[in-house]
Amino acid sequence: MSGLEAHLTQGPTTLCRAWAILRRDGVRLGFTDHDQDLTFEGITFKASSGVTAKALQQSTGLSVDNSEAFGALSSTALSEPDILAGRYDGAEVIAWLVNWVDPSVRYVQFRGALGEIERAGGSFRAELRGLAERLNQPQGRVYQRQCAAVLGDASCRVDLQQPLFHAERMIEDVQDGRIFRFDVFNSFSDRWFEGGRFRVQSGAGAGLSGVIKNDRVSGSARTIELWQRFSVEPAVGDTVMIEAGCDKTATSCRLKFANFLNFRGFPHMPGEDWLMAYPSRDSRNDGGSLQ
Repeated sequence: MSGLEAHLTQGPTTLCRAWAILRRDGVRLGFTDHDQDLTFEGITFKASSGVTAKALQQSTGLSVDNSEAFGALSSTALSEPDILAGRYDGAEVIAWLVNWVDPSVRYVQFRGALGEIERAGGSFRAELRGLAERLNQPQGRVYQRQCAAVLGDASCRVDLQQPLFHAERMIEDVQDGRIFRFDVFNSFSDRWFEGGRFRVQSGAGAGLSGVIKNDRVSGSARTIELWQRFSVEPAVGDTVMIEAGCDKTATSCRLKFANFLNFRGFPHMPGEDWLMAYPSRDSRNDGGSLQ
């Protein structure tokens, strides 16, 4: 910051703003409001991208810092298919104040993530959410009968790479971007994949995933229906990874996944009928088991 402070105190300045978008799939995009491209941090910041940002709203304390970025949808920068596919959801955003004569003299003004993205008339508007936004997320565990873990995460510990819990297939038939039919696919029992993930591995929709609503076997054929259609529809011949589903009950955890030791629920918690129970002359009141 000392180099930038010295530049600011000298009178006339050569400053511009630059910001980078770091997607979760590893793609790194840079933009600047300068009239020429800049390069630093291993990123080329494009001057002709058509993307701009409003003034950053920053405050002290733990309040959330929010701003907006907006611009035209461009095939060389932000493309509408990528936004529809959700490839920018939750992407990291970093904004700098830069001396364009010497880009090594710069200061990070904002660091956060992309929030809601709106599209209209060939342009977009994206909300920028500061790091304090994470403090708004609920923390702790919920006292409930069902498991609170996500299948395959660090708490669950089920290895979804085991052959029993996933299948890699080529799409044979697709309808409305959410119903997929396979002619010979009965090596897993009926409804085995319900509640699981349907991940696209190749094609235009590579990297997208959806949650499986229905999984039905009829003879040797199988039909898998998702809760929501893909924004970029996978094509016949694309490769998909289909993962087993979990209904988060203790029975499925024990019998389907043999993972009851890692169950993150409270299956023996009393129900509302027990909590509302009261003594009665007609029932046995000896302090023994109710079962």
